[in-house]
Amino acid sequence: MKREISLTSLVLRISISAMMLTHGYGKFMRLISGNTKFPDPLGIGELPTLLLAVLAEFVCSILLIVGFKTRLAAIPPAIVMLVAIFIVHWEDPWNKKEFALLYLVGYVAIFLIGSGKYSLDWRLKKS
Repeated sequence: MKREISLTSLVLRISISAMMLTHGYGKFMRLISGNTKFPDPLGIGELPTLLLAVLAEFVCSILLIVGFKTRLAAIPPAIVMLVAIFIVHWEDPWNKKEFALLYLVGYVAIFLIGSGKYSLDWRLKKS
């Protein structure tokens, strides 16, 4: 893999994931404190929705930052962004949907590019 693509992947993975981690951390803290009251836009229940949000926004962000199971880890946050765009913010003005769409584009790009040389995936593949 070319060095420029690997560096691009690294910057994209860290920047998108670090920003998303700030959203996921609050949800993670809510979960471990036992406060499971959470919006349920899909009708699957508050706790399952919170668990899925923590998985996508917190756990997957950490996986993406270190570049472990990168393509797989980009899928849950992309799905959460689709829910945000098409369900949660559908009736909202453009500027409310725009952030979720930008995140979605980033996750799709990470999925397509992969982790690159500067990742745990690459290190594990080389061993």
